[in-house]
Amino acid sequence: MSRRPPFPGRMRPAAIRAAILALVPVATLLAMGCPRGPGADRAAPVRGAAAVDDARLRSAESEPESWLTYGGTYGEQRYSRLARIDEHNVGTLGLAWHFDMATRRGLEATPIVVDGVLYTTSSWSVVVALDARTGRELWRHDPGVDRAMGGRVCCDVVNRGVAVYRGRVYVGVLDGRLEALDAKTGQLVWSVVTTDPSRPYSITMAPRVVEGRVLIGNGGAEYGVRGYVSAYDAATGRLDWRFYTVPGDPAEPFEHPELEAAARTWDPSGEYWQVGGGGTVWNAIAYDPELRLVYVGTGNGSPWDRRLRSPKGGDNLYVCSILALDPETGRLVWHYQTTPADTWDFTSTQDIVLADLEIEGRLRKTLLHAPKNGFFYVLDRETGVPISAKNFVPVNWADGIDETTWRPRERTDHPYETGVALIHPTNYGAHNWQSMSFHPGTGLVYIPAQETVFPYLRDRAYEYRPGAWNIGFDPKVMTESPAELASGHLLAWDPVAQKEVWRVQYDGAWNGGTLATAGNLVFQGTAHGTFAAHRASDGEKLFETRTGTGIIAAPVTYRIDGEQYVAVMAGWGGAFALSGGDAALEAGTTDNTGRLLVYKLGGRAKLPIVEREERALVALPAADTPETIARGNATYHEWCLVCHGAGAVAGGVLPDLRRSAPEIYAMLPEIVLRGAFEQRGMPRFDRWLDADDVEAIRAYLLSRRAQLAAER
Repeated sequence: MSRRPPFPGRMRPAAIRAAILALVPVATLLAMGCPRGPGADRAAPVRGAAAVDDARLRSAESEPESWLTYGGTYGEQRYSRLARIDEHNVGTLGLAWHFDMATRRGLEATPIVVDGVLYTTSSWSVVVALDARTGRELWRHDPGVDRAMGGRVCCDVVNRGVAVYRGRVYVGVLDGRLEALDAKTGQLVWSVVTTDPSRPYSITMAPRVVEGRVLIGNGGAEYGVRGYVSAYDAATGRLDWRFYTVPGDPAEPFEHPELEAAARTWDPSGEYWQVGGGGTVWNAIAYDPELRLVYVGTGNGSPWDRRLRSPKGGDNLYVCSILALDPETGRLVWHYQTTPADTWDFTSTQDIVLADLEIEGRLRKTLLHAPKNGFFYVLDRETGVPISAKNFVPVNWADGIDETTWRPRERTDHPYETGVALIHPTNYGAHNWQSMSFHPGTGLVYIPAQETVFPYLRDRAYEYRPGAWNIGFDPKVMTESPAELASGHLLAWDPVAQKEVWRVQYDGAWNGGTLATAGNLVFQGTAHGTFAAHRASDGEKLFETRTGTGIIAAPVTYRIDGEQYVAVMAGWGGAFALSGGDAALEAGTTDNTGRLLVYKLGGRAKLPIVEREERALVALPAADTPETIARGNATYHEWCLVCHGAGAVAGGVLPDLRRSAPEIYAMLPEIVLRGAFEQRGMPRFDRWLDADDVEAIRAYLLSRRAQLAAER
C-alpha cells in the first residue's frame, strides 16, 4: 500500500527540511499564543507554561530567569543564580509594581514565574495569572470554597501556591479538591476530590509535579484526620497511588505493607483511628531525579498527647518523619523519624532541602531539615541515615540527639500531666513552614528561626469531639499571651560544622521565608511589616522598605529582558497571627491589605500604606458575676482562642472581640449558635455550646473590653 507524501508536488529532501525549519518557530509561537512584537528576533524565545515538562523541571537551575517550581528547583534550595541585583546596588531597589490580592487574610504563596507570566494564589485558594513585567491581570480563578470551611482549618484560610506543567496550572483547594487549570485562560480542565468530605480535611500546600504526577497532601490533624500523600496523573486527574502515613482501623486490612510495620508502634487500646492518628502531609516535598526518590515530611500525631492516642507507648510511625518514596509506585524506600511518639506538635512538615556537601573530605548527597523540634538534621539522602544533628535554638524537651541511635534524648521531668509545662520550642516551632534557603556559595542555610514558649497542660477530661479541636491539652492555660517570650531571628547556619555563623535579631516571631541569590544576598520579609536584603556572607542589612503588613511568605526572583525582579506576597496571617494574642499584635501590622509586591533596581512605584488607627474605646455596661466571667474565660479559650487570640487579643487578621461594635455583643447567640456569619468564615458552635455558654463568653469579652478601655 502506498502512502501519500507528506508534502504535495515534487520537493527535494533539502527543500523539505528547509520548509520544516521555517515553520517550527511560527508553529511554536502559535501554540504558545505569544505575539511576536518588536525586538522578538533579538529576545530569547518565549516558551510559556506549555513547554514546562519533566526535562525543564529537572534543569530549572539552569534557567534562573524563571521560577518554575515551589522551591525554585526540585532540591528546594530557594537559591537563584541571578546577580544583577547584588550587595553593591541593592540599596537602590525600589517598588516596580504591586497587585492588590483583594484579601485581608494571610498570604503564604510562593509565586511561580514562567517566561514572563506569574502565577500565584490568594486566601480561599483563588489563583491569579499576571504579566510579570507590569502586574496586569491575565486571568483569575476562584474555586468557590464554601466560607463555612473557615471553621475547619487550624491555621487560616491560606494557600502556598501552584504548580505549572505542560500548559496547566495545578492548585490544591482548601476544601480538599485538586484542580488543573488551563495556563492560558484559567479555565478548569479537571477537578478531583482528594479527601473524605465527612472528615475535617483541608489543603493549604502547593502541589508538586514529579514524572507526570501531581503530588498533594492535606492537613487537619488538630481536628482529627488520618494523613496521606497522593499522586494524580497530571493529564487526567486519575489517582495513581496513595501512601498513608499512619495505620488505620486495625480490624481492616492494611492499605500497603509499610503500615503493618507501623501498626506495631501504636497501641490499639488508645483507639487512635477514631481521631485519625494524624501524620498529615501538609507542606514539605522534595525530589532527587538522579536517585529517583521523593522526600515527604509528615506532621504531628492526633491528638497531640501521645498518652491519649497510644497509652502503652510506641514510636507511632510515621508521624513527625521524613519518608523517601518511589515516585512511580509510592512505596517506601526509607524513613527517619525526627520526634518519635511526638507530644508537642513537633511536625516535620518544614521544608526539605537537598544539597551536595563536602563532609570530612567526601562529597555527600545530603538532605537538610530544620523541623519544629529545634534540631537541624543533615541526613544521607540515599539511605536516610543521619550524618549529624544539633539544636539551632534553645530546647528543653530533649537533652540532645543520641548519635548511636539518632533518637532524641527526651526529658521525662516535664509536669504536663499534673501541672503546666513550659516547653520550648513550642507548637509554633523553632522553624515553621516559612521556607529556609541554601546558598551554595557561602555554604550556609538561612532559617526564619524563632523562640517561643507554650504552656502545656494535659486535658484530663479529654473526649474525642468530631469536627472540633482534638489536641488533648487544656487551652484554658492560655488566658494571656506571653508576648515577651516570643521572638524571631534570621539565622545563618553552617550545616557542615552545625553551628551559627550570624543572626539578625527581630522583636517578634513569625517572620517570612528566605531567598538566597548569587548577588551575595538574602531576602526576607518580617512580621513587623518590612522587606529587607542582607549580605549573605555576614548578615549586614543593605536594604529595607515598609510593606504595610507583616510578611510570612518567601520571595522569588526572576528576569525579563535583562531586568531582575524580586517578588513577595505580603499579607499577615497564619497560625501565630491568629492565636498569638499580644505577641502577634505587637508584630507591627499596619493595615493588613494583602498584596503582591515586586521590586527592581530604581523602581519608583508608591505603595499606599494606611496606618492602623487606635480608635477611642469605652467600656459597655455589664452586670456579670466573677463566676460567669471565669466560666466565659475558660469557654472562650477552649473554643475561640484559635482564631481570635489568647486573652481575646487578636493578632490583626480577624476581629479583635474586645473592640466589637455594641450590636455584635447582642448578636452573639445568632453568630455563635445559628451561623449568622458562617459565610464570612465564622463557624457555628451549636453542636457543642448553648445559650448559657455564649452568655458567659459575652461576659468575658465585656470584661476584657473594660480592661482595655481602662488601659487606654
